[in-house]
Amino acid sequence: MSLAQGGARAMASAPAVAYPAAMNWLSSPDAIAARLPAVWLVATPERPATLPERSALRRGIGARILARQLGLPREAVTISHDARGRPLVEQPRGSGLHLSLATRAGLVAVALAHRPVGVDVEAVDETASPPMNVLHPDERAWLLAQPPESRAVAFARLWSAKEAYVKALGTGFAQAPESFAVAISQDGAFTVRDGAATASGFSRTIENGGQEILAAAMIVLD
Repeated sequence: MSLAQGGARAMASAPAVAYPAAMNWLSSPDAIAARLPAVWLVATPERPATLPERSALRRGIGARILARQLGLPREAVTISHDARGRPLVEQPRGSGLHLSLATRAGLVAVALAHRPVGVDVEAVDETASPPMNVLHPDERAWLLAQPPESRAVAFARLWSAKEAYVKALGTGFAQAPESFAVAISQDGAFTVRDGAATASGFSRTIENGGQEILAAAMIVLD
């Protein structure tokens, strides 16, 4: 992963920026993915203040995307949640699709896959020191090896990958975040090592309206 801030700040709409070929990154809720898995990063003017409002925004955009992907009218699609809060495709039944949703700073992320999937978006906070105590020792060493001016971006990419992983598991941080390790490569791909288990995902950064830098990550479990 290139964490030089100038190289990392890429607009979602900039076609000149190359991201991993194995991942479909889309920006319009009306775009249809040629293949799955895919992630839609949809900028909205909405700034929901409460959890119910954020949930409604996520589910609304998620249902719109799912309807387009399946060629169905919007009213034929319903998204609900399981007991742990993970989103589920309630209607149409038997779609075989898994989804994950996230919201941050007016950006809604929707991931679709044929296997359990997680997506997360984190804002880059250049005013705060990264909380090292919630990172795996390997992650702490990697983060400290980055130039100081790049650490805020590096931490956001690292944390979004960790969040995406536990969302794909459907557990959230029921397990300590420092108990598993994320390693991010230069091409934006990342791997998760969780005991004997491993998983792979993809990461990128975007600018939201030219104001906030955001890190997005998605992962699909085998």
